[in-house]
Amino acid sequence: MAVSHPPEQPRQVIETVFRMESPRIIAGVTRIVRDVGIAEELAQDALVAALERWPVEGVPDNPGAWLMATARHRAIDLVRRRERYAQKLAEVGRDLETTAPHVDETAGLADPEAIDDDLLRLVFTACHPVLSAESRVALTLRLLGGLTTGEIARAVLASESAVAQRIVRAKRALAAGGIAFEVPYGPDREARLGSVLEVIYLIFNEGYAATAGDDLLRPALCEDALRLARVLAALMPGESEAHGLAALLELQASRTAARTGPSGEAVLLKDQNRTRWNRMLIRRGFAALARAQSMAASPAGGLGPYALQAAIAACHAHAHTYEDTDWQQIAVLYGLLAARAPSPVVELNRAVAVAMAQGSEAGLVLVDALASEAALRDYHLLPSVRGDLLARLGRKAEARAEFERAAALARNMRERELLLERAAGC
Repeated sequence: MAVSHPPEQPRQVIETVFRMESPRIIAGVTRIVRDVGIAEELAQDALVAALERWPVEGVPDNPGAWLMATARHRAIDLVRRRERYAQKLAEVGRDLETTAPHVDETAGLADPEAIDDDLLRLVFTACHPVLSAESRVALTLRLLGGLTTGEIARAVLASESAVAQRIVRAKRALAAGGIAFEVPYGPDREARLGSVLEVIYLIFNEGYAATAGDDLLRPALCEDALRLARVLAALMPGESEAHGLAALLELQASRTAARTGPSGEAVLLKDQNRTRWNRMLIRRGFAALARAQSMAASPAGGLGPYALQAAIAACHAHAHTYEDTDWQQIAVLYGLLAARAPSPVVELNRAVAVAMAQGSEAGLVLVDALASEAALRDYHLLPSVRGDLLARLGRKAEARAEFERAAALARNMRERELLLERAAGC
């Protein structure tokens, strides 16, 4: 039975559902056609079919399943048309056309080496060493995160044209190399781990603070990334950074409900109602961080970048109020993070922690030192942080100009609204 919607709603429903479900559809279809480029095209074909049929027939009860079934049927038709269709159909299995499209998230967890998760397979396939590191990130964000080229460009601080070229080249390389759609074992798995951790982290970040659009959060991306981080930690129980990433995402996700107000407006960390933080996720984050720390040479000094970020998030989670936060410890941890994984964004975050621990003047010195960083030229958080520090120092006119500049650079409507509100407050 199809659900009745007013005439103007089906397109919006289709676009929303497709954005949420496209990673699973692409992953499921890739299992059939063994080519991520073709799988993405078939997913787009299913979208076109929905755009043609749903406005007439109504939106199905389970739109995600409808899109998955449509894409899979087209994939099967494509395989049948190939010369070796008999061999391919044998691999797919007789029950493929009637199998439920949703992945069982707990399948295989008793035996980490046998995890059967198409999304995780897609991540490891897109992170194959045949691709450059930049191409791995861009392709996985596109296929698994459902991000547009512009959103990926913002996430990795690169131009849209460069990102588009990386994605095209990556698809061609995977197809030409006949790369298997699988979670690898042994040394091959170790070789891809860094890229896999990075793309899961970037997907979560896009869900936690969307680079563009009308909403601050994209919860479906956060949920997918968090689930993948948990599965990866189960798959590689001896990897400190797998547990570190899981800890970081658990702790960050715990704040989601408090990050927006009743109308979807952004709420700053200092203004968040901490009773709305999810205590279960915090406990899970603490446990995962403890596992990462148990594998390190020392509680902090031996931690990798993700575990260090989790330790920073844990400092916030331990504080009952914003004023109780141990900013000295956070500044120390950011110093360690800057040594492990130096980047302008890490330095900007370190500047905020130093400002809270040692005073706004000390933080402003560090922020001003980043003014010439090319990677931060169009990064709205640089003038936003500078505006905040100037406002604390009573330099209201300068702060207002910085907030207005940050608002002009921000592509997310909720962030832009907050920045303009802060500018008006100066």
